[in-house]
Amino acid sequence: MEFTHFNEQGRAKMVDISEKDVTKRQATAASMVKMHQETLLQIKAGTIRKGDVLAVAQVAGIMAAKRTSDLIPMCHPLSLTGVDISFSDNGVDELYIEATVKTTGKTGVEMEALTAVSAAALTIYDMCKALQKDMVIGPTALMEKTGGVHGDYRREQ
Repeated sequence: MEFTHFNEQGRAKMVDISEKDVTKRQATAASMVKMHQETLLQIKAGTIRKGDVLAVAQVAGIMAAKRTSDLIPMCHPLSLTGVDISFSDNGVDELYIEATVKTTGKTGVEMEALTAVSAAALTIYDMCKALQKDMVIGPTALMEKTGGVHGDYRREQ
C-alpha cells in the first residue's frame, strides 16, 4: 500500500483528497473507563456533584467529533451528518462508551469517532476526579468503519 502522507522533502503533509469519490462513510469507536463500583453507582444515580456525568460526556463527545481537525493536525475538516454517543456498563466497575460518526464525503470519520470517545472518557474522568483519582481510561479502539477506497473494516473481538 502506497501512502501519500509525505511531500518531496519527506515531510508530513495533509493528503490531497480532491480526486477521491464522495461516498457514505461511517465509523464506530469504543472506549472504557474503569472505576470503583461506588463511582459507577453515583454516576448512574446522578449524584456526582458536578452534574449529570453522562449528559455532559455525551455533549463533549459530539463537540469533539465536530472539532477533530482542530486537534489532529493532518485531519481534514469534515461536514458530519451524524454523531451518536452511547453508554453502557458492566454493573460493577467499567463504564463503556461507543461513538458512531457519519458523513458523506471524500475521507473517512475514524478519527472523529476515536476523538469522540476519548473526549467523552476524559469528561467522565474530569467530572468524577474529586471522588476518585485512580480511574483508568482505555482501551480505546476503532470497532468498525464503512465506505471509502479501502473498504469496510470490523474489529475482531
